[in-house]
Amino acid sequence: MRQKIRVVIAKPGLDGHDRGAKVIARALRDAGMEVIYTGLRQTPEQIVGAALQEDADVIGLSILSGAHMHICPRVMELLREKGLTDVLVVVGGIIPDADIPALNAIGINGVFLPGSPMQDVVTYIREHARSREHVT
Repeated sequence: MRQKIRVVIAKPGLDGHDRGAKVIARALRDAGMEVIYTGLRQTPEQIVGAALQEDADVIGLSILSGAHMHICPRVMELLREKGLTDVLVVVGGIIPDADIPALNAIGINGVFLPGSPMQDVVTYIREHARSREHVT
């Protein structure tokens, strides 16, 4: 039996705009995923803690503030420290093209800019999230 993909959606830092995160959360739920939305102003420690507690397959970071080059490396570092190296991390928001290679280098290959089709996000997560198949 295949269990639902579990996704933690987070708004890190001081960014107070969460409409996009809520739209993504709804799209992922509609696609059959289990979504946990952590809310606004989450620290990397809170985000990774939620992923650990929720046994998440995926962390989705919504960042509009420009703090992605500070937040993303810290999230990846904490995931390694907690042994959660199989958790897929995707980022959406205002990400300059010049920063995408640096995000890829730390293990974040799912970068979605404003206007990315929702189906692209769903497909990427389905194709890259860890397998949750269990024999029952």
